Amino acid sequence: MPHLYLSAAHKSSGKTTLTLGLCRALSNRGLKVQAFKKGPDYIDPIWHGLAARRASYNLDFHMMREAEIEDLFARHAGEVDISLIEGNKGLYDGMDVEGSNSNAALAKLLGAPVVLVLDTIGMTRGIAPLILGYQAFDPAVNIAGIILNKVGGPRHEGKLREVIARYTDVPILGVVYKSEQMAIAERHLGLVPGNEAAEADARIEAIASLIDAQVDIDRLLQIAGQARATLRPPAPIRAKRGGLRIAYAHDRAFGFYYQEDLDTLAQAGVELIPLDCLEDTRLPVVDGLLLGGGFPEMFIEALAANAGLRADIARQIEAGLPVYAECGGLMFLARSIRWGERHGEMVGVLPGDVVMAARPVGRGYAEVVETDHAPWAPRKTTLPAHEFHYSHLENLPPGLNYAYQVKRGHGIDGQRDGYVYRNLLAAYCHRRGTGEQGWIAPFLEMARARSGSPNRLAA
Repeated sequence: MPHLYLSAAHKSSGKTTLTLGLCRALSNRGLKVQAFKKGPDYIDPIWHGLAARRASYNLDFHMMREAEIEDLFARHAGEVDISLIEGNKGLYDGMDVEGSNSNAALAKLLGAPVVLVLDTIGMTRGIAPLILGYQAFDPAVNIAGIILNKVGGPRHEGKLREVIARYTDVPILGVVYKSEQMAIAERHLGLVPGNEAAEADARIEAIASLIDAQVDIDRLLQIAGQARATLRPPAPIRAKRGGLRIAYAHDRAFGFYYQEDLDTLAQAGVELIPLDCLEDTRLPVVDGLLLGGGFPEMFIEALAANAGLRADIARQIEAGLPVYAECGGLMFLARSIRWGERHGEMVGVLPGDVVMAARPVGRGYAEVVETDHAPWAPRKTTLPAHEFHYSHLENLPPGLNYAYQVKRGHGIDGQRDGYVYRNLLAAYCHRRGTGEQGWIAPFLEMARARSGSPNRLAA
């Protein structure tokens, strides 16, 4: 299983752009490439999938046990020629002082050689102690090479090479010059809608061309081949015969789903039916509905104009349709969304109004405990989650039922999250669906219980 871990000294060093360029450059050579992303990111894996021409997967110590990380990695890395793992933040950054959930810890767990992507803006001689410090901090981490990023030009490159050769023994695997072509505009709308796929692909190809010319890809392949090969792919998972039909919002406004969760649903025999909340005017005949995260605030007018779908969703929830919604999905189910002067009516099942703020309301890892109001049997254990939302709810009446007590994070009001109504659960927090603590198993159990009911959705 040849694989590499792309990390950095700090965030915003250009890891994602380098990863995209390498994924596409390797794919253009005819290699099967698998990308992974450390942490709870949704947007980077979307770009990974476009670049590698293969869906990307998240690896996250907070949301997954070590054995689950190893299993997921081995399952997909075993199917390809090379895997690239993109880290988050810096190599040694993590939630605790011991670094138990850092990028370095994940690289060691997976036996991955680390390639440091170093932002060289404003640096010359100072790059040497930086490299030496990262090498010495944890000798068990195999820093196999560096890629110098955002280099100012030939003169800057010459100084960096001279310093690195004199004071360190780390090989330089690439020198990437600062270029507007290497920048992917960071906009609030991080999704890549269908009508922009061609533009996104062209940008990835341009980045790949620069990477291919400025990075020693043959050397990278050689280093990847030296990765510790202790992980063995688990036995293939055979899809079950399920018969359930589950709709899931998948369009320009919504699209935040873990690929692992979509795989798990398919392996359970679920027929996943994409729902375009901007264009479809009715729900299809289904046994359940998933409303993932996204950016509904960017499409307030279009969502408000689709009164037919909004009314149908509200009617089906009243009839007992099992619905699981996270963040953007919760916003869509509220009475309205307001962002500055823009305002639009939404589904209205959640009796509150969403208001967008200029700064994040909830951000980072979270922990919740299920209450007696959870729509499936509460386990009363602490469940890992994460959240990132700029919105909050106003005008909520008292006496609502909530599925979660928030131990860490913000949720709906700092203390509670997961609005429960009939068979609906809508929360700001994102949870992993797969695994013993996931939401998929109880959700499907609820859907199966209702699939034979006379209240099953009619066309």
